[in-house]
Amino acid sequence: MSIWMLLLAWLVLANLPWLNERAFVVFKLKNNRKAGWLRFVEVVVLYFIGLFIAMALETQYTGEIYQQDWEFFVTTFCLFAVFAVPGMVYRHQWLPIKNKR
Repeated sequence: MSIWMLLLAWLVLANLPWLNERAFVVFKLKNNRKAGWLRFVEVVVLYFIGLFIAMALETQYTGEIYQQDWEFFVTTFCLFAVFAVPGMVYRHQWLPIKNKR
């Protein structure tokens, strides 16, 4: 059950930068437009937040955190990037078509 909740949390975290125009969902920007570099920074920061959630769950259920190599982090970041695809498609493909109508 908890792995599904973790995957759902990662899906939500990965799509947050694409679904709003606020920096980190909290800070309002002056021109109400997020730059591409800011979205990338948000994705990286939210990835690490997702990792901390996963580490907390691992500690809760196993009592310890297992040592991981770089391959683990590359794989999980790629998974996080795949989870971000629906939000990116919404922002860059669906919204422009909707705004034209």
